[in-house]
Formats: sequence, structure tokens, C-alpha cells
Amino acid sequence: MEEMLEVYCRNTDTKILVRSGMDMLGVADFAGMKNTENILGVCVNNKVQNLNYRIYSPKTVEFLDINSTNGRRMYAFSLMFMLYRAVKELYPESELYIQHSMSDGYFCEINNLEESMPQAIGKLKERMCQMVEENIPFLRKIVPVAEAAELFERLGMKEKAELIRNSNRLYANVDLLGDVVNMFFFELVPSTSYLKVFDLYAFDDGFILQMPSKEDPSRTPRQHTKDLKLFSIFREHKNWVRILGTPYVNMLNKAVEYNKQNELIQVSEALHEKKYAEIADNIYRRKEDVKLVLLAGPSSSGKTTSCRRIATQLSVLGFKPLQISLDDYFVDREHTPKDAAGNYDFECIEALDLDFFNYQMKELLSGAEIELPRFDFISGKRVQSGNRLKMKANSILIVEGIHALNPHLTDKIAAKNKYNVFVSAMTQLALDRHNLISSSDNRLLRRIVRDNNYRGYSAQDTILRWDSVRSGEEKHIFPYQENADSIFNSSLLYEIGVLKPMAENLLLEVAQNSPAYSEARRLQNFLAEFKSIKTDFIPPTSIMREFLGGSSFAY
Repeated sequence: MEEMLEVYCRNTDTKILVRSGMDMLGVADFAGMKNTENILGVCVNNKVQNLNYRIYSPKTVEFLDINSTNGRRMYAFSLMFMLYRAVKELYPESELYIQHSMSDGYFCEINNLEESMPQAIGKLKERMCQMVEENIPFLRKIVPVAEAAELFERLGMKEKAELIRNSNRLYANVDLLGDVVNMFFFELVPSTSYLKVFDLYAFDDGFILQMPSKEDPSRTPRQHTKDLKLFSIFREHKNWVRILGTPYVNMLNKAVEYNKQNELIQVSEALHEKKYAEIADNIYRRKEDVKLVLLAGPSSSGKTTSCRRIATQLSVLGFKPLQISLDDYFVDREHTPKDAAGNYDFECIEALDLDFFNYQMKELLSGAEIELPRFDFISGKRVQSGNRLKMKANSILIVEGIHALNPHLTDKIAAKNKYNVFVSAMTQLALDRHNLISSSDNRLLRRIVRDNNYRGYSAQDTILRWDSVRSGEEKHIFPYQENADSIFNSSLLYEIGVLKPMAENLLLEVAQNSPAYSEARRLQNFLAEFKSIKTDFIPPTSIMREFLGGSSFAY
């Protein structure tokens, strides 16, 4: 008699009995899942798995589609692999480089092309559409580390080979799409037929690989180039990477191994300081008009430290900066709006006491003295700070917070009197030429460490809030980034190595029965690729001190 196993499906909130050895699509059918053709993957006991996964013991499952964070991640990596295969087939002497995320997709470049980029894009798109129709399976093999490293060395992917060779693992994953080999650091969809929605279009000297729209996954967003300023910052950071000689993690690890982390930290920090000075110089050129510097950015981008360091540079130029944090204008926690899931929505602009903020700004600009509030994140209450401010002839206000560039925040102040700065951590460091390091992951690791140090939150707490935070950023922050007069990239090439030991310890505390476990496990696997970097050489003015502690600035 066949062995029957109990499976609990979170999507349908049902318990079912299935045959031992059944694959996940079979389980989805038994669980009564509708539109099973939209399922991309599955969480089994809070671990992300491919749909080919078979069960041989009781499990809890949750099926993933393109609307889920992990489902979208699976789609993205699978799409990149399909693009890689198309490039290898059509242009075997060329190499694909997936550079960074942009415009609901990824900016890519191909070297050694002997035809125009528009011609190449047309051929690549046609071949990728053919692959969707051919329904080619994605397969994953587990092979000894030495064998995998030798394979990628032969294929010319030296940075990938070195990363594998220097890992602490016995075995490595090797991904196949037909006879084309690569390695991606996440689960993939079962086959190319799952990747019907995508687009390619020329941009700058490369092209955008476009993902399905988040609002309507049945189509791609309309082609646009709204992120021109942001793109220029990625280009600038790419030059920084060249200066530091560490485009990939294996090169960063080698610098640590050769005890060059002090030099790496010093140059990284000097590049930051140079950019802060440049922003201050731009403000100085408009000193007759600018009364208010507005500094915004997503969570854990280093807004507070950036505010302090720009203030320092403005002081050198003769200004008397007065710094204000929008975080101190939160409404008391019981009045904070809630999102659709019933959780506090700290990311929406309504979480701020806008009336009180505008009243205080008007008072300051009119020459009156005010007492700044202070928000106590532990109690969730706004309290008196005892910190009194009054503007003088050479004073300039610097207001920082996630909503600082939202026109609704300061709509009563003339545009000429405002200078907008957008700050975000946009890392150009990559695992290898086809595996990006997400800026979101960079910021999440910062936030996990900071929230534990300063706000009393566990890694589980931070991870479970992160989707809501990201959703708020998409709605309330990123739409205004191109309005910035200056964009500052706050990422530091060495920082993940520094965050690693603290973040790893916190991630280990996330229990397997927690919904945060799959993300904690993914981040642990990601951090395993990095060598740890000591904090000893990080100056007290560094952005990293905002998250690690030991800053010379008061927060």
C-alpha cells in the first residue's frame, strides 16, 4: 500500500493527504490551488524549493507566484539564465555582463559585439521567445567544489570559479539550461515556458532586461528611461570599483586575505568624503536662494550620517547648518496608519505629524525659536528633546527622512529655496558577472544590525517588516528620486564583510518555524560567500557607524 503523508498548505489553509514522492505541482492540485500555471516555486518548511521537489515526510508548504518576493526572485534569475544562453548561442565570442537593477529590470552589457546593439537585441529577443516555446527545463546538479571550480575555470568565468574554490562547502550547485552551464544563487523555475513575460530594449551603450510589471504581471511596464540620474550614479560607482579593483566578491575576499582591508576602507571613505564636498559646493553656488536642504532615501541608506557629513562640509563653507530628522516627527505609535495586512505602516507619509512639522518649519524660517521633538522608538512616543533651534543670517536647515523629497511635505516653500538630495545604497559589487548583489539586500543587512543595536528588534522582526518597508519605498520614496539635485550612493565596497559576523549571529536566531526563516537562510548563504572584515579601521564618521555603533555623531 502506498504511504500517505499529511501536508498543510498555507495558501488554502488546508491539510491534505498525498502520496509519498509526489512533486509540488501534484501537491498544489490536491490542495485545491487555482491557476496552478502561475505557480513558480514553493516554500517547504520555510525553505524555498523548485517545483520538482518531491516530499517523503509531512510538510508545510506555501506556493509562490510572481507577486511574491521569492517568486519574483526565481523569475528574475531564470530570465537571466535564458538571456545568457541566447547570448552564448548567437554571439559565442561575446560575454554578457548583468550590471545592476534599473527600470523594473536589469541593465546589461555585451562585449565584443560586431553588430549594432538594436540588431543584437532583436535577435536575442527572438531567440528567447523561441526558448519559451521550446519549454527547455532548468536543471540543477550538485557536484564537488573542485569539479565545479574547474568547470567554470574552463568556461572563462574565473571570478565564479574562485568564489566556489574558496568557499567552505564540500559541494556546489551547477545549473543547466540544455547544454549551457552557469550557476545562480537561488532556485530557478522548472522550465523556460514559465518565462513568457519579458522585454529587451536598448539603453545607453547596453540594454534593459525587463521583468513583468509589479502592478500587472501579465505584461511588462511601458519602456521608459525615468532613472537617468540614478543611472549616472551607477556609472560613477562603477568608476569607484575600477579605482578599488574589486568588482567581484572574490576580489574583495582576496584583498582581505592579503590584509589590504585598511587600504580598501580608507579609499572607500575618501571617495565618500569627496562626494559630500561636491554636494556642499553645489549648495554653496545657490547660497542666495537655498534655505532648506532636503535629504531623502529609502530605509537604511545612511540618511542620518549623510546629513551630518554634508552639514560638516557646509560649515567649512561658512554656513551654520541646523539639522532636523523627520523620524522625530512620527505620530505616536497607536496613531500610526496600518497597511492591508494590519501591520503598522511606518513608511507612509501619514505616519508623520505633517501639521506639526510644517508649523515648526514656518516658525524657524520666520526667525522664531523652537524646541525640536524626539521620537522614542522603544516606547513609540514623541517626547521633548530640550534641543532648541533658531535660524541666523548664515543658517541653513537640513531636513532628512524618507519623505523629505515628497513635494507634499514642503509644498508651501518655494522650489528655489530648496535643494534636494537623494541617498541610497546602490552597490556595484557583484558575486560574479551574472549574479548581482541586490541594493535591497545590502540595506536589509544594515537594518538588521541597526535595529538590533538601537531599536531592540530581532532579525525576525526586521525581516517580517521588510516587504512592507519595500512596498512603502516603491510608493512613497522612489517616485521622487529623479527630482533630486544631487544623488549620493552611500554603499561601501567593504561593508558586507563588516556586517557579516553581526548579521550572521542575528540570523541564526530565526527559528525554522518562523515565516522569516526562508529569508534568513538565504541571507546566511549569501553572507557565506564573504570573508569577515574587522571594524577596527572604520573611522567614527563613516556611514557604517550609523549601523554598527561607535559613531562620532549623535543620533
